[in-house]
Amino acid sequence: MGYRQGLYPDLEEQGRNEALEAAQGDRDLLLGLVAQAHDRHLSVIPWFEFGFMLPANAPLAQRHPDWLTQKQGALPAARRYQEGRHPRVWLNPFHPEVQAFILDLIAELMANYDVDGLQFDDHFALPVAFGYDPYTIDLYRQAHGGQSPPTNPYDVEWTRWRADQITDFIDSVFRVVKAKRPNAVLSVAPNPATFAYRESLQDWPRWREMGYIEELIVQVYRDSVDNFQNTLRDRTIQQAQDHIPTGVGILTGLKNQPVPIGLIQQQVQVARDMGFAGVSFFFYDTVWTVANGETWRDRDRAIQQLFAQPRERSQL
Repeated sequence: MGYRQGLYPDLEEQGRNEALEAAQGDRDLLLGLVAQAHDRHLSVIPWFEFGFMLPANAPLAQRHPDWLTQKQGALPAARRYQEGRHPRVWLNPFHPEVQAFILDLIAELMANYDVDGLQFDDHFALPVAFGYDPYTIDLYRQAHGGQSPPTNPYDVEWTRWRADQITDFIDSVFRVVKAKRPNAVLSVAPNPATFAYRESLQDWPRWREMGYIEELIVQVYRDSVDNFQNTLRDRTIQQAQDHIPTGVGILTGLKNQPVPIGLIQQQVQVARDMGFAGVSFFFYDTVWTVANGETWRDRDRAIQQLFAQPRERSQL
Protein backbone atom coordinates (compact mmCIF):
# COMPACT_ATOMS: atom_id res chain seq x y z
CA MET A 1 0.00 0.00 0.00
CA GLY A 2 0.99 3.62 -0.46
CA TYR A 3 1.96 4.30 3.15
CA ARG A 4 4.25 1.30 3.29
CA GLN A 5 6.00 2.54 0.16
CA GLY A 6 6.41 6.06 1.55
CA LEU A 7 4.21 7.59 -1.13
CA TYR A 8 2.28 9.92 1.16
CA PRO A 9 4.78 11.89 3.25
CA ASP A 10 2.39 14.87 3.32
CA LEU A 11 -0.12 12.79 5.28
CA GLU A 12 2.15 11.29 7.92
CA GLU A 13 1.03 13.83 10.53
CA GLN A 14 -2.55 12.64 10.10
CA GLY A 15 -1.65 9.14 11.15
CA ARG A 16 -2.04 5.82 9.38
CA ASN A 17 -5.15 3.68 9.26
CA GLU A 18 -3.35 0.43 9.89
CA ALA A 19 -6.61 -1.55 10.17
CA LEU A 20 -7.64 -0.39 6.70
CA GLU A 21 -4.18 -1.19 5.30
CA ALA A 22 -4.32 -4.69 6.77
CA ALA A 23 -7.78 -5.29 5.32
CA GLN A 24 -6.70 -4.16 1.87
CA GLY A 25 -3.54 -6.22 1.98
CA ASP A 26 -1.68 -6.25 -1.31
CA ARG A 27 -4.72 -5.93 -3.53
CA ASP A 28 -4.15 -4.21 -6.86
CA LEU A 29 -6.62 -1.37 -6.43
CA LEU A 30 -6.15 0.03 -9.93
CA LEU A 31 -6.81 -3.35 -11.51
CA GLY A 32 -10.08 -3.66 -9.61
CA LEU A 33 -11.06 -0.08 -10.38
CA VAL A 34 -10.56 -0.52 -14.12
CA ALA A 35 -12.70 -3.66 -14.18
CA GLN A 36 -15.56 -2.11 -12.21
CA ALA A 37 -15.46 1.15 -14.17
CA HIS A 38 -15.55 -0.58 -17.55
CA ASP A 39 -18.48 -2.70 -16.38
CA ARG A 40 -20.29 0.63 -15.90
CA HIS A 41 -19.12 2.09 -19.23
CA LEU A 42 -16.79 4.57 -17.51
CA SER A 43 -13.34 5.52 -18.77
CA VAL A 44 -10.31 5.28 -16.49
CA ILE A 45 -7.52 7.78 -17.06
CA PRO A 46 -4.89 7.72 -14.27
CA TRP A 47 -3.73 11.18 -13.25
CA PHE A 48 0.03 11.59 -12.77
CA GLU A 49 -0.73 14.54 -10.51
CA PHE A 50 2.72 15.36 -9.14
CA GLY A 51 4.42 15.25 -12.54
CA PHE A 52 8.05 16.20 -11.94
CA MET A 53 7.31 17.53 -8.47
CA LEU A 54 8.08 15.61 -5.26
CA PRO A 55 7.52 16.16 -1.56
CA ALA A 56 10.81 17.50 -0.21
CA ASN A 57 11.15 14.48 2.08
CA ALA A 58 10.25 11.89 -0.57
CA PRO A 59 12.50 8.79 -0.55
CA LEU A 60 13.17 9.24 -4.27
CA ALA A 61 14.56 12.74 -3.66
CA GLN A 62 16.75 11.42 -0.86
CA ARG A 63 18.08 8.55 -2.96
CA HIS A 64 18.77 10.65 -6.05
CA PRO A 65 19.65 14.24 -5.15
CA ASP A 66 21.47 14.44 -8.49
CA TRP A 67 18.08 14.07 -10.19
CA LEU A 68 16.83 17.34 -8.70
CA THR A 69 16.96 20.73 -10.30
CA GLN A 70 17.23 24.06 -8.48
CA LYS A 71 16.89 27.81 -8.52
CA GLN A 72 19.80 30.21 -8.29
CA GLY A 73 21.38 30.37 -4.85
CA ALA A 74 22.80 28.07 -2.22
CA LEU A 75 21.63 24.56 -1.40
CA PRO A 76 19.48 23.25 0.12
CA ALA A 77 17.19 26.31 -0.08
CA ALA A 78 17.69 26.60 -3.86
CA ARG A 79 16.00 23.23 -4.35
CA ARG A 80 12.89 24.10 -2.37
CA TYR A 81 9.57 25.10 -3.88
CA GLN A 82 6.87 26.05 -1.39
CA GLU A 83 3.37 24.88 -2.31
CA GLY A 84 1.10 26.24 0.39
CA ARG A 85 2.43 24.76 3.61
CA HIS A 86 4.18 21.92 1.81
CA PRO A 87 7.87 22.11 0.80
CA ARG A 88 8.50 20.50 -2.58
CA VAL A 89 11.44 19.70 -4.84
CA TRP A 90 11.48 19.17 -8.60
CA LEU A 91 12.90 16.34 -10.64
CA ASN A 92 15.00 17.68 -13.49
CA PRO A 93 12.92 17.10 -16.66
CA PHE A 94 16.11 17.45 -18.77
CA HIS A 95 18.05 14.69 -16.98
CA PRO A 96 18.10 11.40 -18.96
CA GLU A 97 17.76 9.25 -15.83
CA VAL A 98 14.70 11.20 -14.73
CA GLN A 99 13.20 10.84 -18.18
CA ALA A 100 13.88 7.11 -18.18
CA PHE A 101 12.24 6.80 -14.75
CA ILE A 102 9.07 8.58 -15.90
CA LEU A 103 8.91 6.64 -19.16
CA ASP A 104 9.31 3.35 -17.29
CA LEU A 105 6.37 4.25 -15.04
CA ILE A 106 4.22 5.05 -18.06
CA ALA A 107 5.26 1.88 -19.88
CA GLU A 108 4.44 -0.21 -16.80
CA LEU A 109 1.01 1.40 -16.52
CA MET A 110 0.18 0.91 -20.18
CA ALA A 111 1.49 -2.65 -20.35
CA ASN A 112 -0.33 -3.94 -17.28
CA TYR A 113 -3.65 -2.10 -17.08
CA ASP A 114 -6.50 -1.69 -19.53
CA VAL A 115 -6.66 2.06 -18.99
CA ASP A 116 -8.15 4.51 -21.45
CA GLY A 117 -5.23 6.95 -21.24
CA LEU A 118 -3.23 8.94 -18.77
CA GLN A 119 -3.27 12.57 -17.73
CA PHE A 120 -0.66 15.15 -16.77
CA ASP A 121 -1.42 18.56 -15.34
CA ASP A 122 0.45 21.78 -14.58
CA HIS A 123 3.10 19.86 -12.61
CA PHE A 124 4.37 18.14 -15.75
CA ALA A 125 6.42 21.26 -16.30
CA LEU A 126 9.02 23.31 -14.45
CA PRO A 127 8.64 26.55 -12.47
CA VAL A 128 10.45 29.23 -14.44
CA ALA A 129 12.88 29.97 -11.59
CA PHE A 130 14.35 26.45 -11.87
CA GLY A 131 16.93 25.02 -14.26
CA TYR A 132 20.10 26.32 -12.57
CA ASP A 133 21.41 22.91 -11.49
CA PRO A 134 24.87 21.81 -12.70
CA TYR A 135 23.52 19.26 -15.20
CA THR A 136 21.21 21.73 -16.94
CA ILE A 137 23.78 24.52 -16.95
CA ASP A 138 26.28 22.18 -18.64
CA LEU A 139 23.65 21.06 -21.15
CA TYR A 140 22.87 24.68 -22.00
CA ARG A 141 26.55 25.54 -22.36
CA GLN A 142 27.04 22.66 -24.79
CA ALA A 143 24.30 24.10 -27.00
CA HIS A 144 25.46 27.73 -26.69
CA GLY A 145 29.20 27.71 -27.29
CA GLY A 146 30.08 27.59 -23.59
CA GLN A 147 27.80 30.46 -22.60
CA SER A 148 25.98 30.08 -19.26
CA PRO A 149 22.20 30.53 -18.90
CA PRO A 150 21.01 34.09 -18.28
CA THR A 151 20.51 35.04 -14.64
CA ASN A 152 17.07 36.37 -15.55
CA PRO A 153 14.86 33.25 -15.49
CA TYR A 154 12.32 35.01 -17.74
CA ASP A 155 14.88 35.65 -20.48
CA VAL A 156 13.11 34.94 -23.79
CA GLU A 157 15.70 32.57 -25.25
CA TRP A 158 16.35 30.76 -21.95
CA THR A 159 12.61 30.26 -21.48
CA ARG A 160 12.20 28.94 -25.02
CA TRP A 161 15.17 26.57 -24.73
CA ARG A 162 13.84 24.96 -21.55
CA ALA A 163 10.29 24.77 -22.87
CA ASP A 164 11.55 23.07 -26.02
CA GLN A 165 13.36 20.42 -23.98
CA ILE A 166 10.10 19.57 -22.22
CA THR A 167 8.28 19.45 -25.56
CA ASP A 168 10.90 16.99 -26.84
CA PHE A 169 10.21 14.78 -23.84
CA ILE A 170 6.46 14.89 -24.50
CA ASP A 171 7.25 13.30 -27.85
CA SER A 172 8.87 10.38 -26.02
CA VAL A 173 5.93 10.10 -23.63
CA PHE A 174 3.45 10.00 -26.51
CA ARG A 175 5.42 7.29 -28.31
CA VAL A 176 5.58 5.08 -25.20
CA VAL A 177 1.83 5.41 -24.65
CA LYS A 178 1.00 4.51 -28.24
CA ALA A 179 3.52 1.67 -28.41
CA LYS A 180 1.92 -0.04 -25.44
CA ARG A 181 -1.72 0.97 -25.87
CA PRO A 182 -2.54 2.58 -29.22
CA ASN A 183 -6.09 3.56 -28.29
CA ALA A 184 -5.15 5.24 -25.01
CA VAL A 185 -5.30 9.04 -25.05
CA LEU A 186 -2.77 11.50 -23.72
CA SER A 187 -4.79 13.99 -21.68
CA VAL A 188 -3.37 17.24 -20.32
CA ALA A 189 -4.91 19.56 -17.72
CA PRO A 190 -2.80 22.74 -17.78
CA ASN A 191 -3.28 26.35 -16.79
CA PRO A 192 -4.29 28.80 -19.56
CA ALA A 193 -1.55 29.00 -22.19
CA THR A 194 0.11 32.35 -21.46
CA PHE A 195 0.49 31.64 -17.74
CA ALA A 196 1.51 28.01 -18.37
CA TYR A 197 4.34 29.00 -20.69
CA ARG A 198 5.56 32.06 -18.80
CA GLU A 199 5.55 30.57 -15.31
CA SER A 200 5.95 26.82 -15.92
CA LEU A 201 7.69 26.47 -19.31
CA GLN A 202 4.73 24.40 -20.46
CA ASP A 203 4.04 25.09 -24.14
CA TRP A 204 0.87 23.06 -24.40
CA PRO A 205 -0.50 24.84 -27.53
CA ARG A 206 2.58 23.55 -29.36
CA TRP A 207 2.00 20.06 -27.94
CA ARG A 208 -1.51 20.25 -29.32
CA GLU A 209 -0.32 21.47 -32.74
CA MET A 210 2.18 18.60 -32.91
CA GLY A 211 -0.57 16.05 -32.22
CA TYR A 212 0.55 14.92 -28.78
CA ILE A 213 -2.49 16.11 -26.81
CA GLU A 214 -5.65 14.12 -27.53
CA GLU A 215 -7.76 15.56 -24.74
CA LEU A 216 -7.44 18.95 -23.05
CA ILE A 217 -8.96 20.11 -19.76
CA VAL A 218 -7.92 23.69 -19.03
CA GLN A 219 -7.83 24.75 -15.40
CA VAL A 220 -10.06 27.84 -15.40
CA TYR A 221 -10.21 28.53 -11.68
CA ARG A 222 -11.97 31.91 -11.48
CA ASP A 223 -14.02 33.60 -8.77
CA SER A 224 -16.54 35.26 -11.08
CA VAL A 225 -18.59 34.22 -14.10
CA ASP A 226 -17.26 37.11 -16.21
CA ASN A 227 -13.61 36.20 -15.59
CA PHE A 228 -14.42 32.56 -16.25
CA GLN A 229 -16.11 33.32 -19.56
CA ASN A 230 -13.42 35.75 -20.69
CA THR A 231 -10.71 33.16 -20.07
CA LEU A 232 -12.60 30.60 -22.17
CA ARG A 233 -12.57 33.06 -25.08
CA ASP A 234 -8.76 32.85 -25.24
CA ARG A 235 -7.57 32.06 -28.77
CA THR A 236 -5.48 29.04 -27.75
CA ILE A 237 -8.45 27.46 -25.98
CA GLN A 238 -10.74 28.15 -28.91
CA GLN A 239 -8.23 26.62 -31.34
CA ALA A 240 -7.96 23.52 -29.18
CA GLN A 241 -11.74 23.24 -28.97
CA ASP A 242 -11.91 23.15 -32.77
CA HIS A 243 -9.36 20.34 -32.94
CA ILE A 244 -9.63 17.97 -29.95
CA PRO A 245 -12.05 17.22 -27.09
CA THR A 246 -11.62 20.22 -24.80
CA GLY A 247 -13.09 20.44 -21.33
CA VAL A 248 -12.99 22.98 -18.54
CA GLY A 249 -11.59 22.51 -15.05
CA ILE A 250 -13.82 24.27 -12.51
CA LEU A 251 -12.73 25.04 -8.96
CA THR A 252 -15.15 23.71 -6.34
CA GLY A 253 -12.97 24.96 -3.51
CA LEU A 254 -9.69 24.65 -1.68
CA LYS A 255 -9.24 23.24 1.81
CA ASN A 256 -11.50 25.26 4.11
CA GLN A 257 -12.45 27.52 1.18
CA PRO A 258 -15.49 26.01 -0.58
CA VAL A 259 -16.92 27.72 -3.64
CA PRO A 260 -20.68 28.47 -3.47
CA ILE A 261 -22.69 25.91 -5.40
CA GLY A 262 -24.47 28.71 -7.28
CA LEU A 263 -21.20 29.87 -8.84
CA ILE A 264 -20.31 26.29 -9.76
CA GLN A 265 -23.67 25.85 -11.47
CA GLN A 266 -23.23 29.08 -13.44
CA GLN A 267 -19.76 28.13 -14.63
CA VAL A 268 -20.90 24.67 -15.73
CA GLN A 269 -23.69 26.28 -17.73
CA VAL A 270 -21.29 28.76 -19.37
CA ALA A 271 -19.00 25.91 -20.41
CA ARG A 272 -21.94 24.03 -21.90
CA ASP A 273 -23.32 27.09 -23.67
CA MET A 274 -19.88 27.67 -25.24
CA GLY A 275 -19.81 24.12 -26.59
CA PHE A 276 -17.05 22.60 -24.48
CA ALA A 277 -16.79 18.82 -24.28
CA GLY A 278 -17.35 18.66 -20.54
CA VAL A 279 -16.25 19.86 -17.13
CA SER A 280 -14.00 18.54 -14.42
CA PHE A 281 -14.12 19.60 -10.77
CA PHE A 282 -11.15 20.29 -8.53
CA PHE A 283 -11.23 18.78 -6.14
CA TYR A 284 -13.43 15.88 -4.97
CA ASP A 285 -13.60 16.77 -1.27
CA THR A 286 -14.75 20.33 -1.86
CA VAL A 287 -17.58 19.29 -4.17
CA TRP A 288 -19.33 18.27 -0.95
CA THR A 289 -18.00 21.00 1.37
CA VAL A 290 -20.76 23.53 2.08
CA ALA A 291 -20.22 27.26 1.72
CA ASN A 292 -21.90 29.88 3.90
CA GLY A 293 -25.67 29.63 3.84
CA GLU A 294 -25.74 26.20 2.20
CA THR A 295 -26.49 22.72 3.40
CA TRP A 296 -25.02 19.45 2.22
CA ARG A 297 -28.41 18.65 0.67
CA ASP A 298 -28.27 21.88 -1.35
CA ARG A 299 -24.97 20.86 -2.94
CA ASP A 300 -26.04 17.27 -3.47
CA ARG A 301 -29.28 18.32 -5.14
CA ALA A 302 -27.48 20.82 -7.38
CA ILE A 303 -24.90 18.27 -8.51
CA GLN A 304 -27.64 15.73 -9.24
CA GLN A 305 -29.45 18.31 -11.37
CA LEU A 306 -26.31 19.28 -13.27
CA PHE A 307 -25.68 15.68 -14.28
CA ALA A 308 -29.18 14.33 -14.51
CA GLN A 309 -28.59 12.81 -17.95
CA PRO A 310 -25.62 10.58 -18.81
CA ARG A 311 -23.45 11.64 -21.76
CA GLU A 312 -20.99 9.81 -23.94
CA ARG A 313 -17.39 10.83 -23.40
CA SER A 314 -16.06 12.95 -26.27
CA GLN A 315 -13.63 11.14 -28.56
CA LEU A 316 -11.13 12.32 -31.14
